[in-house]
Amino acid sequence: MSIFSRNDAQTATATATVNPEPAALTGDYTIDPAHSTIGFVARHAMVTNVKGRFQDFTGTLHLDGTDPSRSTASLDVVMDSIDTGNADRDGHLKSADFFKADEFPAMTFRSTEVEALGGDDYRITGDLTILGTTRPLTIDLEFNGAAKDPFGNERAGFEGKAEILRSEWGLTWNAALETGGVLVSDKIKLNFDISAIRNA
Repeated sequence: MSIFSRNDAQTATATATVNPEPAALTGDYTIDPAHSTIGFVARHAMVTNVKGRFQDFTGTLHLDGTDPSRSTASLDVVMDSIDTGNADRDGHLKSADFFKADEFPAMTFRSTEVEALGGDDYRITGDLTILGTTRPLTIDLEFNGAAKDPFGNERAGFEGKAEILRSEWGLTWNAALETGGVLVSDKIKLNFDISAIRNA
């Protein structure tokens, strides 16, 4: 099933709020932070995962229903909004050891390429900037559908995932373990659950 089309059987079972016409999804959208999540997972002490998210962010999408490669995405994340469920750990992450939130208050992503992979799957590549360092990031996306909510908002939803090596953005702080290995993994998993509202 394409991001911009559904077969007859799927259309018949879909609610009237789901629009099957490709061109109908073309337009500009604003990410709804109240119904979206930008999260991450890091390995801690080589034995478990610590999950976190950013509570404050803004973003926009432009969807092109006839040519998905012309779609774009922009995201700005407030680093001071990091939340791992532990105030001491959050404070450490905001400090000079990690994100230097006072000096670099935002993390940004600007897309440079969108590729249709078939079905509901897409790949978006762009520039991720952390600590003033900009490097490419590729996100694999799955389209979750489009619908009109009870308040009349036209929504489109996506799930995404990516992996980065934090050291490539200058996030190099670590501590050695007596048993070998390090306290914090270099590899970080990113996850995105996005609900975007079409602009009036």
